[in-house]
Amino acid sequence: MKLFNFLTIAFIAISINFSCTAQANKDEKIETTVKAENVEVFYFHYTRRCATCNAVENVAKEAIEEFYGDDVFFVSYNLDEADGKQKAKEIGISGQTLIIVSGENKMNITNEGFLNARTNPEKLKQIIKEKIDSLQ
Repeated sequence: MKLFNFLTIAFIAISINFSCTAQANKDEKIETTVKAENVEVFYFHYTRRCATCNAVENVAKEAIEEFYGDDVFFVSYNLDEADGKQKAKEIGISGQTLIIVSGENKMNITNEGFLNARTNPEKLKQIIKEKIDSLQ
């Protein structure tokens, strides 16, 4: 009986693992079918900002201009202002965020932004490029 219970639990765990893995691969394929001309990058911040917050915006803006010029739209919104609040609600975010949006696809790269903007800006630029290129 113990062996049966163990095998049942093991089977369920393996099934869940495979179903989660298959779903992740399916999402990646969907993202790769979107074209870059529909890509928008938004940086949401508050009025009171630290050096890292400013660096995230500056590096992201530089990366977009360097790699894509006018083909990819970049804009920064202040969440303390009405238009920033409205856009954040429209996209579905609630705080400081660096996000890449293409149709229904949204890639939140806030953590990568704050980890690399000041210490390794070139790495952040490459991350942004890889994420946008994966949408083509």
